[in-house]
Amino acid sequence: MGINTDKNSYTVIFAIIMVVIVGSVLAFLASGLNDRIKENERFEKQQNILYAMGVNENTEDSGVNFIPTDVVEGEFSKYIKEQYVFVDGEVQKDDQAFLIDMKKQLAAFKSGGEARLPIFIGEKDGKKSYILPMYGKGLWDAIWGFISVDDNMIVQGVYFDHKAETPGLGANIKMRFFMDDFIGESLLEGKSYAGVSVAKGNNDPLNNDKEDNEVDALAGATITGNGVSAMIKETLKVYKPYLETIRTN
Repeated sequence: MGINTDKNSYTVIFAIIMVVIVGSVLAFLASGLNDRIKENERFEKQQNILYAMGVNENTEDSGVNFIPTDVVEGEFSKYIKEQYVFVDGEVQKDDQAFLIDMKKQLAAFKSGGEARLPIFIGEKDGKKSYILPMYGKGLWDAIWGFISVDDNMIVQGVYFDHKAETPGLGANIKMRFFMDDFIGESLLEGKSYAGVSVAKGNNDPLNNDKEDNEVDALAGATITGNGVSAMIKETLKVYKPYLETIRTN
């Protein structure tokens, strides 16, 4: 006797079997690709850190061009001279600091627990820079990145990324024309830490004024821009005790 494929029970059983089969295949593939996924995540973090300190393959008129993944580990070792974590006011060496999940560490910090805050010390063309990870909230979801400063608290470079900002609007925080505006800005206002604000009415679209603690806002992305401003200020708040030990002015 043939199977009655018109029955609801047949449809349900068939659907369950397909879900089990497809789920098993996907689980198998995910397990097999797990090492590759972790490797790619490691490469991406190294690329982002290097980009923030100005180590990339950008040309004058290009967009964002990272160090290629096939050479990024070697370049990371070349330019990142030291990796540390800042824990309870103390600096501890940690050669795997770049793998630390900043979201979890900030959550621990805000709850009063122990937080391991990564610090990267890089050197390019004989000049030292201090690269700090950032994590915050945009319009729709998380935003994150890295900021590189010298011992005068002058920004050497940044890298921003996002999970779900609006394409062509808030998503432009990871575009070169926006990130380049931060280079040369001071994190200080007088002797106080002011950060760099993404300002809608700063009247400096070419970003010639590097003493105003502002960069021009992205059109149609006020909330995302505010998130970037808040993220930088939160980073300064968390890292201020460390920054005070390297600051020279």
